[in-house]
Amino acid sequence: MTAITITDAAHDYLADLLEKQNAPGIGIRVFITQPGTQYAETCIAYCKPGEEKPEDKAIGLKSFTAWIDNFSEAFLDDAVVDYATDRMGGQLTIKAPNAKVPMVNADSPINERINYYLQTEINPGLASHGGQVTLIDVVEENDENIAVLQFGGGCQGCGQADVTLREGIERTLLERIPELKGVRDVTDHTQKEHAYY
Repeated sequence: MTAITITDAAHDYLADLLEKQNAPGIGIRVFITQPGTQYAETCIAYCKPGEEKPEDKAIGLKSFTAWIDNFSEAFLDDAVVDYATDRMGGQLTIKAPNAKVPMVNADSPINERINYYLQTEINPGLASHGGQVTLIDVVEENDENIAVLQFGGGCQGCGQADVTLREGIERTLLERIPELKGVRDVTDHTQKEHAYY
């Protein structure tokens, strides 16, 4: 379980904010954008019932539930959410010492490294188009590792998906992971229902 600490002062402050939302069962969701990079930012957002993701971890607090984003969880180790008052009022602070620490290294399994770069470098860029890429598998072809990826959201059905795959995603992954020799897209781009363009 993530060792994230929400102090009593922060709990009471958040509980008060949540009560004003007038939404029964509302909680908070804690996540990090671009975790493991120098751009990492720890965020707390309102989370109405049903807005949490199935893979989130629930922490039951006295007055509400805190949902911890699954991918951010390791980066939230030793994080402290606090509320401090001063003469100007008060401020919620989040200290997450591991937010910027890369959780993979050259010895990590290839699929973990691919997922790490997808989450920290590639998907944040695609998110502006409502898209994302998921690793389906790593296959060996002629003794070479090929990453099999699936586009989702706004990327599915996008006419530029092939360009994005070759120019951006493949180049980034091959630079970061030398033993990876290529990427392949398994997405059916004839489905254009939710495409961004």
